Amino acid sequence: MGERVKNFAVKKAPKIMLLMLVDFVSIFAAFMFGAWAQTAADFDNPYHFPFDETFQIWPVMLFIVVFLMVFALFKLYGSLWSVSGLSEAINIVIAVALGTTICIIINFAFFADIQSEFYIGLSGLALAVLVFASRFGYRIIRRMWRRMTNTRYSDKKPIMVVGAGFFGGYVLSQIESGEESKTSYVAVFVDDDLQKQGMSIGGVKVRGTADDIPQLVEKYRIKEIIIAIPALSEKRKAEIVSICVSTKCKVRLLPRMQGLDEKPTMQDIRETNIGDILFREEVELDKEQIEAYVTHKVVLITGGGGSIGSEIARQVALFYPSKLILFDIYENTTYELYCELKRRHPWLNVVIRIGSVRDKDRVDAVIEEFSPQLVVHTAAHKHVPLMEDSPQEAVKNNVWGTLNVLKSAEEHGVDRFVQLSTDKAVNPSNVMGATKRITELIVQDFARCSRMRCMTVRFGNVLGSHGSVIPLFERQIKSGGPVTVTHPDITRYFMTIPEAAQLVLQAGSMGETGAIYVLDMGKPVKIYDLAEKMIRFYGYEPNVTMKIEITGLRPGEKMYEELLMDEETEDMEQTAHGRIFKTHPAQINNQLFMTQVAELIAAARANEPNVIDRIKLLVPNFSHKEEEKATA
Repeated sequence: MGERVKNFAVKKAPKIMLLMLVDFVSIFAAFMFGAWAQTAADFDNPYHFPFDETFQIWPVMLFIVVFLMVFALFKLYGSLWSVSGLSEAINIVIAVALGTTICIIINFAFFADIQSEFYIGLSGLALAVLVFASRFGYRIIRRMWRRMTNTRYSDKKPIMVVGAGFFGGYVLSQIESGEESKTSYVAVFVDDDLQKQGMSIGGVKVRGTADDIPQLVEKYRIKEIIIAIPALSEKRKAEIVSICVSTKCKVRLLPRMQGLDEKPTMQDIRETNIGDILFREEVELDKEQIEAYVTHKVVLITGGGGSIGSEIARQVALFYPSKLILFDIYENTTYELYCELKRRHPWLNVVIRIGSVRDKDRVDAVIEEFSPQLVVHTAAHKHVPLMEDSPQEAVKNNVWGTLNVLKSAEEHGVDRFVQLSTDKAVNPSNVMGATKRITELIVQDFARCSRMRCMTVRFGNVLGSHGSVIPLFERQIKSGGPVTVTHPDITRYFMTIPEAAQLVLQAGSMGETGAIYVLDMGKPVKIYDLAEKMIRFYGYEPNVTMKIEITGLRPGEKMYEELLMDEETEDMEQTAHGRIFKTHPAQINNQLFMTQVAELIAAARANEPNVIDRIKLLVPNFSHKEEEKATA
């Protein structure tokens, strides 16, 4: 870490030194101008310039030091001036004003007999002009030149930006100052604010509202649309994305900036996906409650490189943990997440540890090394058909792995353990769901006899997660189809990955040990309807230019999912958070249950064929039907 910071500083040093040199010359020149202005006024002769009377070199050198220190304090040497905006301009004004005030005080105390405050004030005004010119002059000239050469008849790609606010202007500056300027230019803005119509941002006019996008795309020959309104409601975002997608242009958007310390970059602008047009109510979080158990704490996330684990890591990072540990067996996605977190949150102390939850010694070593207060356990095998073929592996990873992490967390004094479960654990009809139901019961067993607060969060399918139906449909559409649906009436609950991660953290903050928190998944979605929406999203017509093929239910697959078992329905209660419900621990014979769990794990580790029978002993409502096969 220290070496990276050192290398970064070395690379930035020449630019900082150049800016300081420019400022040195500017301050010197400003005081020369101030001296000239004062003497010209005093002697009514603009050509009279007595250095020895007004312009004293040693006071000026002292004033230069003062200004340079104030400029450094206001980060005028740490800003990215190629994409700077109003906040940097305000910093310049305040820095120059403060520096001028300090110089006036110093002058009054030490040099009042040879210099006047009027002279220093004039110098400050001149300096403000010079500093603005040094920071923004080159950028303005370059933008004017590009605006003159970038017409809609050029060979560059015309881009439309939706949103003529701060972020829209920021996207414009990013495009004009980055690599995209070689191949693209912003041709037009659109904004729903009628007061902005006809106004310009950096020379680019606002020509209409979101409803005018199709006509403007045709008029300006737009090839790409960037939606630059991070604060859009989910409903309005879905509407605007649908309008943009209908134009057949490439569509990207700037996602919601949830407390990022830095400004967005072009790397933050992502392509739209089906989740952007499936409107769901936004999640309201009790941030104070989450801060109480995350801020300044050491947090360990198992399965940290997975689709859910990685999003939980992103959400945890927003609450300033003292350290964030990503534990995963797959290094590639975990390292990609590490790089993303360091880029977005340079202050974040994030570390990676590679290992498997099946390896108790490795789990012990990692927890002992970092002493986390919070463990979020997301590591699991979750692909239903694959676990039907490999039930022993499902038991090893889901049951044995969870038991290992629980034991290690308890032995090392972890305060809180939050496990992720699935709606497939309710009245399970497949091996994956049954193993997750066993882990729910194991967590509840630990909660009864441990000082560690243990809880489970249960939710349904997550849009875009690895192995879910969304990536499958995307691959099928991009390869020309057909899109396969197992049954025309099959339904599933869905939520977005950020939504699931936020609610997991919120549920974990409630902290009732032994409880199963159930997330409100909204209304179930008909998979056939989802397939039709995705086909249209990619510009095809269902069963006209892209076929939907019915393949039949797969082994262990339900027509519909449930979030609660019958005995839990009566016991369920709503928490203070309207989207989270709670059920209490099941009544079981703990000693017999844990004995059967140990026997199940032993059988799985020995790859014995009777694993499913042993699962049925632990989960009596497991309605597994091995004869169920997918039909063509």
